[in-house]
Amino acid sequence: MTSTTSNLVVAGDQPAEPGAVEQVTLLTHPLRPRLLTVSAVERIAARMVRVRLTGEDLADFVTVAPEDHVKLFLPTEPGGTPEMPEVVDDRWVGGRHLTSRDYTVRYFDREARTLDIDLVLHEHGVAGRWAGRAQVGDLVGVLGPRGSFLVNDVFDWYVFAVDETALPAAARWLERLRADVPVTVFVEVQDEGDVLPLASAASVDVTWLFREDRTPGTTSLLADAVRGTDLPAGEGFVWVAGESLSIKPLRRYLKDEVGLGRDNFDVDGYWRKGVSDHDHHDDDTEAPEEAGAVDEAVVPDVALPTGSTTVAGLPAPVPAPGPSGD
Repeated sequence: MTSTTSNLVVAGDQPAEPGAVEQVTLLTHPLRPRLLTVSAVERIAARMVRVRLTGEDLADFVTVAPEDHVKLFLPTEPGGTPEMPEVVDDRWVGGRHLTSRDYTVRYFDREARTLDIDLVLHEHGVAGRWAGRAQVGDLVGVLGPRGSFLVNDVFDWYVFAVDETALPAAARWLERLRADVPVTVFVEVQDEGDVLPLASAASVDVTWLFREDRTPGTTSLLADAVRGTDLPAGEGFVWVAGESLSIKPLRRYLKDEVGLGRDNFDVDGYWRKGVSDHDHHDDDTEAPEEAGAVDEAVVPDVALPTGSTTVAGLPAPVPAPGPSGD
């Protein structure tokens, strides 16, 4: 994979060969906490709400990649002011004890100073409950994005397989793709009430997979869909995102059975059943039986857990430097 970086030094990086196609661009952004105000709340599906945030703090906000994410700091009481993290010299030095959840940036309008976040509605976590009662005028703290992992639109084809937690990122990604590039999309949701329009200039084939009354994170719908897909010829990219334990076997499948290079796929655990604020980097090192998942199913409380665990006084990390193939 050929990549470039901005404000980022990666040990062992070598200059790209002349004429090489740039597949991935890594960027870091200044870390700044922002206090924003809810300006609109819209129910866009049976179990998803779009919250629009606004404020002059967005004047220097940066987002460039579909999976860019921010940490939301929510008030502990309705109508209250959230406690904000402390950042000094681009370092998160205070407020690590605060409860936050990571969410994908759905839309950003710099001129209008608005930031849209799509949240899954449920009663099993602080953010899901807040989404159901959010009102215009509420205050929300936002931190990030710390960095961007941008997969450039240079591939011959794409396959996306996601559940509802990754649907905002998938929708944003589809909107960015060039005209007529073939894209096969599988989306697991509860039922028809969760179906959303997906706009794209690409040639998109979407299949909605309904789990009905089955608990989120317990089906093999996404894994079965990927395994049952005949991948086209050429240089392609497969992106899978959802409950970490249910999709993790696809890493080995895509690498060992299909024979894709590690630069041609990303299997990303956005959440883990029974775990709050899941760190997706754990998926690269833990066996399923070591993961500490509990029997009780918990609907995901976040739209994009990114594993951006930070130690107070140290710089916050940038996204993983590339798709993880094993």
